[in-house]
Amino acid sequence: MLMQTRKSIVRLSWVVAAVWGLVACGEDATRDTPNGQTSTLYVFGTKVDITVRGEDVAKLEAATARLEREFQHMHKDWHAWKSGELVDLNAAFAAGQSKTVTPFLSPLIAQAKVLYELSDGLFNPAIGKLIGAWGFHADEKPHGALPDLAAIRELAAQHPSMDDVHIEGDVVSSTNRFVQLDFGGFAKGVALDRAEQVLKEMGVKNALINAGGNINTLGSIGDTPWKIGIRDPKAWGVIATLALVSGEDVYTSGNYERFREVDGVRYAHIIDPRDGMPVNHIVSATVIGDNGALLDGASTALIVAGPQDWHRIALRMGVKYAVLVDDEGTVYLNPEMRARIVFAPDQNFKIVESPSL
Repeated sequence: MLMQTRKSIVRLSWVVAAVWGLVACGEDATRDTPNGQTSTLYVFGTKVDITVRGEDVAKLEAATARLEREFQHMHKDWHAWKSGELVDLNAAFAAGQSKTVTPFLSPLIAQAKVLYELSDGLFNPAIGKLIGAWGFHADEKPHGALPDLAAIRELAAQHPSMDDVHIEGDVVSSTNRFVQLDFGGFAKGVALDRAEQVLKEMGVKNALINAGGNINTLGSIGDTPWKIGIRDPKAWGVIATLALVSGEDVYTSGNYERFREVDGVRYAHIIDPRDGMPVNHIVSATVIGDNGALLDGASTALIVAGPQDWHRIALRMGVKYAVLVDDEGTVYLNPEMRARIVFAPDQNFKIVESPSL
């Protein structure tokens, strides 16, 4: 049964907690916040807040200007359904043709192949046609009746995968015309990794980069670590906290924000590449590490893997800290992650603890 809209569902996500005051305010390019100075950018339709502590404001402004140009380039040429280099490449695949790609796109394709392999195919950026068929290649939530499920099954039966994509120098081709690349599952991680790299190059020591709750960090707030809050997206209360050491990143994939709803049933935007259907049961997966691109892909792969297989996939992908939440409020996590989470006193979740990762 697909996830029903009901009040009993507990939906958890990781976001910057209000305890540190990192909330959006105003439209200024650079503004003061309780933890320092914050600049806001946008990439792939997501707001990115960059907060630095104990730094010259001019340094943040210079970094912001540099990243704004790079993010615009990413948005144009890595977008899955708006005119740009990736859309042109997908058109070549559909026509059975190879295409020369730029050094800006080629590394992303190679990275997608690596993540596909590490996830045992559960993270599959080649299923753009399936994602589009469900209506998620749009800036707004899809509405109306369900797509033709027979057509969805037929498309899934073509098994588009990153194994079908071949890179020879700067020429890329696909042996499967049903392959359509969609990097939405890890491109934000790539963007935040790039932002972290730029800040390091400019000598920034303490920073937090937040894109919709996906977070990269540098340093700390003085002697205090960056602290992340776990919220219930329905009640927006902070239900638990987690402290991050310098350089740690935390990423979440969730089924509670992007979905299409038909007759009271929510069909999530995370698609299982094995059958072309939206993933149900698991509401969110959160992982911690030091590679945003890998974590971005891993959090999606763990949702697809579900409660029975997430531990194996986490091991394959080198994830050391992970927590999943299902639609009944059950929390699945490994001992290392449980040791770091501080739940609020009034929370009473069913916790299923796995072996160590």
